[in-house]
Amino acid sequence: MRGMRSLLAVSLFGAALAAQEPKPLPPTDGMVFVAGGEAVLGSQCGDRDAPLHRVRLDGFWLDAAEVTNAQFARFVAATGYVTDAERVPGEADVPGLPADQRFAGSLVFTPPPDAVDLRHFWRWWTFVRGADWRHPTGPGSSIDDRSDHPVVHVSWRDASAYAAWAGKRLPTEAEWEFAARGGLDRQRYVWGDEARPDGRWMANIWQGTFPRENRTEDGFATTNPVQAFPPNRFGLFGMSGNVWEWCSDRYHPNGYGDGAAVLVNPQGPADSFDPQEPGVEKRVLRGGSYLCSDVYCLGYLPGTRMKSTPDTSLCHTGFRCALSAPAPSTAPQAR
Repeated sequence: MRGMRSLLAVSLFGAALAAQEPKPLPPTDGMVFVAGGEAVLGSQCGDRDAPLHRVRLDGFWLDAAEVTNAQFARFVAATGYVTDAERVPGEADVPGLPADQRFAGSLVFTPPPDAVDLRHFWRWWTFVRGADWRHPTGPGSSIDDRSDHPVVHVSWRDASAYAAWAGKRLPTEAEWEFAARGGLDRQRYVWGDEARPDGRWMANIWQGTFPRENRTEDGFATTNPVQAFPPNRFGLFGMSGNVWEWCSDRYHPNGYGDGAAVLVNPQGPADSFDPQEPGVEKRVLRGGSYLCSDVYCLGYLPGTRMKSTPDTSLCHTGFRCALSAPAPSTAPQAR
């Protein structure tokens, strides 16, 4: 789905308020140091878009959990930033759209009343005027009781702006998957090969008939607090399900090459290409969301990927940040 927002530069409050501005937390606060190494990444489901391949990575820091509403609110208070979903799109964003049909808003999941063809994804997505990170389902909704939930309705550009303010960056796709796997070699889930160890749901995904009935056996119909489920072996929360997470990489179906060579600290392809929308830039998302299910979306598996335009915002899309830095002796390290 192509987004319909435009980005304006981050604006700062006047100098008179500078001393009162909320500041970013120390860069590595709430982060885990991932020591790096070599691993096999990619999908084990025969996915030609994400074939098995080997990477070698230097160590890096990664947020222990997804960026929360409370953290994003701190950023907005400090900078006056306005997200893509809060902007009325201009002519350059949506050419030819009549002025009276241009609204600020975002895409919200809306369960259809009847059975639908799962190829017709537009049947369960609705552009809602006034939906944004403060109002997840539109006017009248709020995040008052969701300060520890992941921020949603953020575009790649919004996520990048937050990361820059925090002195961080978005993780590369390779870093994200390496960290998500937590040292487990080619296992199906980020916690191992068993879907429900001891009968317990390990991630917030869809249970039931998608997209009409969610039995919420995992306890959540939409997003969950970012530390609601156990962390992986590296101490990272929410690397499966809950919300999709933006990565820095441009999307290309052949972005991994032929898989013959070890990729060292890959940064993704130089150019984006989506065969379904040639000429439209796409960025990669990872991790799946609360809308993923075994019958429709396997995005919650560590080797799978999604793509979208940098201005797209959705009710199940968030992010976490990374940082390139050596590990101090006192760093909490991935084990």
